[in-house]
Amino acid sequence: MPNILLGDDDEELTQLLQEYLHNHGINCECVHDGEAVIRRLKATTNDAITYDLLVLDIMMPKMDGLSVLRQLPSISDIPVIMLTAKGEEIDRIIGLELGADDYITKPCNPRELLARINAVIKRTNAASSEHTPLPDSRLQLDQTQRICQIDGIELQVTGTEFDLLVALLRQKGEVVSKAWLSEHVLQRELQPFDRSLDVHVSRLRKKLQPFHDEPIKAIRGKGYQLVL
Repeated sequence: MPNILLGDDDEELTQLLQEYLHNHGINCECVHDGEAVIRRLKATTNDAITYDLLVLDIMMPKMDGLSVLRQLPSISDIPVIMLTAKGEEIDRIIGLELGADDYITKPCNPRELLARINAVIKRTNAASSEHTPLPDSRLQLDQTQRICQIDGIELQVTGTEFDLLVALLRQKGEVVSKAWLSEHVLQRELQPFDRSLDVHVSRLRKKLQPFHDEPIKAIRGKGYQLVL
């Protein structure tokens, strides 16, 4: 049974989501402020419990979700789905830029949240067990330990960024459509005005630019091409 941590100050909502997720095979622990999220994640180093995913509300007392995301890299590499207010696109973009894997707007449909949770967990588990050989490249990806190196230097990348690199490297030199990347990396159909994929690629490009001026080309109207 997957085990997730849900951080949201709406206790009525978290109880509803907790019951719904449990009925669909997911164990969900709830906390209600950002500091509690940090404490629980830090405690996993001493506790027997581990979390497969963090669902994180942006607006929380004591420490907001974006502040949690800023601290997260030094604490855990856990995948994150953000909960954001409807219409707050800037929060979603900032969250993705800070390393969140996905987002869903509130008030959220429990069924949609379940689908997003399953998609992220499925992608993470599948990538962790992937052993398909990748083309020779300056870019070396250890798919078992999910380590990314270029010219022998390790890069800190999120889970989604790692999966993007695997997908692009397998088709290095070819233009890979946004629709294909969204379906195979984000595990959902590309939706109009959804900038998630673009933000993930932009973050990844910045991390690779010290090694190449234009490591990932954006081909207008077609998709992305890894040239590194």
